[in-house]
Amino acid sequence: MRSGVSKTALMGAVILVLIIALGAVIVSKPSETVTMTTTVTTTLTKTVTKTAEVQKTETPTQTQAKKAKVLVLFDVGGRGDLSFNDMAWLGAERAKKELGVEVSYLTPKSLADMKPTLEQLASEGKYDLLVLVGFLWTSPLDEVADKYPNQKFALIDSTTGKVRDNEVDILFKEQEVASLIGIIAAGMSYELGSDNIGALVGMDIPPLWRFQVGYYFGAKYFEKKMGKPVKVTWTITGTFTDPAVGKQYTEQMLKQGVRVVYGLAGATHLGAFTAVKEWEEQHKEKAFAIGQDASQEWIDPMHIPISGRKRVDVAVYTAIEMVIKGTWKGGIIALGLKEGGVGIATLEEVRWFAEEAYKNGKLKDMTPDDVVKTVEKLREKYIKPEIWNLVKELEQKIKNGEIEFKSPMSVQERDQIIKEIEAGNLDAALSKGSTS
Repeated sequence: MRSGVSKTALMGAVILVLIIALGAVIVSKPSETVTMTTTVTTTLTKTVTKTAEVQKTETPTQTQAKKAKVLVLFDVGGRGDLSFNDMAWLGAERAKKELGVEVSYLTPKSLADMKPTLEQLASEGKYDLLVLVGFLWTSPLDEVADKYPNQKFALIDSTTGKVRDNEVDILFKEQEVASLIGIIAAGMSYELGSDNIGALVGMDIPPLWRFQVGYYFGAKYFEKKMGKPVKVTWTITGTFTDPAVGKQYTEQMLKQGVRVVYGLAGATHLGAFTAVKEWEEQHKEKAFAIGQDASQEWIDPMHIPISGRKRVDVAVYTAIEMVIKGTWKGGIIALGLKEGGVGIATLEEVRWFAEEAYKNGKLKDMTPDDVVKTVEKLREKYIKPEIWNLVKELEQKIKNGEIEFKSPMSVQERDQIIKEIEAGNLDAALSKGSTS
């Protein structure tokens, strides 16, 4: 009798547990449903496309402690751009590993979706930090941030121009990287038999003013130290999205004697890459282009020996770290050489981007090893040791805080600085220190 009761009770308990478990599964079914296409990252090297609100990535071993939740919002290009979005992903993945955060990703379907998407996410309050990648998020953030003071936002490579307790804008010190590139461009140009270096620019806007000040400064720093005159040709295209226009303007510069062209025009300067390649094919005379923001050597390693970098990955990691370590403070941050926010693409970075291009089917007729070896040989041949010494000398002065660059606040101020640099007064570009 007693034994029978125990079995019946046991059977009833099992059935009850099954009913409760089934109910838990039904209740806990994900209900987040923002209609947009995103990419779910399953490993560091493979992605699969699914339709979902967010792509969540977890570390293999989960802890019981509640993790901080971060959502990275790409611009409309999404992952796979081998530029800003991919670098943002890289920084977030590093934060996931090193800081133990839960990271999710989202790509809006269109520009029109950006504001309503941001407003919905901010109103839900599910994330400790929303990271917004690129200037396209500037207006949506400016319209949403004040409505949700408890939601933290980090805007990368742009600023709303307003200081808010819940908003951090992370910019870059473009002058610093451009000054190093100016030295290298001048040195390479002389190796190619020219004293004329060029830059292909997208639009006449503040970040490009900073690039211009740095590039001219670096060229004239080379001139002062090496005793060799350098002419700088600065060409503004008016667009970031037209490679055909970039090719046309670059061809004009090449005809004027420019042999090294610095690409500062987004997709437009892809046309510069084509132009320098065709120049060599048609004229049997070598010319080079220099990439910017991401490592772009993989696009044409025979004609792009070096790139300047904006370390978006460092910016994203920095923003997440501020939340995790409790050092969050609203305002504008500028990352330079000292902070690792800008720099010259290392061979390791060249390899990483070449491998990503290879995985995405964008690297044609070469392996990542081929890219690295080709770039390494070009750098050894056309960037002489004395040029690297100049670069290191200036880089050290910047990192040590011996010199700091001005950030021109108007076209007029930019023009005056450039005029004085061209006249030999390099210190006109500096807010601190001297080259004397």
